[in-house]
Amino acid sequence: MVDRLANSEANSKRINVVEGCFGAAGQPLAIPGRVLIGEGVLTKMCRKKPKARQFFLFNDILVYGNIVIQKKKYNKQHIIPLENVTIDSIEDEGELRNGWLIKTPTKSFAVYAATATEKSEWMNHISKCVSDLLDKSGKAPNSEHAAVWVPDSEATVCMRCQKIKFTPVSRRHHCRKCGFVVCGPCSEKKFLLPSQSSKPVRVCEFCYEQLSSGQLSATLLPRSDSYKFPMNNVSDDDDDDDSSD
Repeated sequence: MVDRLANSEANSKRINVVEGCFGAAGQPLAIPGRVLIGEGVLTKMCRKKPKARQFFLFNDILVYGNIVIQKKKYNKQHIIPLENVTIDSIEDEGELRNGWLIKTPTKSFAVYAATATEKSEWMNHISKCVSDLLDKSGKAPNSEHAAVWVPDSEATVCMRCQKIKFTPVSRRHHCRKCGFVVCGPCSEKKFLLPSQSSKPVRVCEFCYEQLSSGQLSATLLPRSDSYKFPMNNVSDDDDDDDSSD
């Protein structure tokens, strides 16, 4: 089915419409063999709070952006190569339902669908696209991923020292290795994490010591993270926030 749609006029028109919605600031999306599988609004768990984002699933990439005018205009386009993606379901808890994790080497985050059926459809289609890509390339499934950030709201005190309370003066920061919310004194060090940045990034004191001693890899976290926190409250950096935190 995907192969038949790849060169169809209807598929080309759909992709051109998506490109138009992102405008000149977006990256070109129309390439030979690319098929738009589906689209929809998902709630993305951002750093400060859950936010609605428009997602587009292609047979080789996942694209999402901020909604300016529904079905007409989006901005802050993000493109994720599907061959690097792994997904894991999140158990329902409270108001956060029908969610799953999207994990990649560069960033990982949680999204939530409106219904269980919608969640199942998204996860099945993503899994099928990833599987097809890996079959064609002969590559092994991605087994490591970037840390998922704990949302600001989940930490009133530093998650490392457990002493400093966060205030407008004592700001929250995120360790790029473990994703914990930490205070300034506990995250003064930087370390090069090649999968996330070409420059050294902020890490907490604990991770810095582990990385410096070689006890922790500077590349990625294994899928079975040694860092655990409530799976219904995981996020990544907020698209609208200063990413230097």
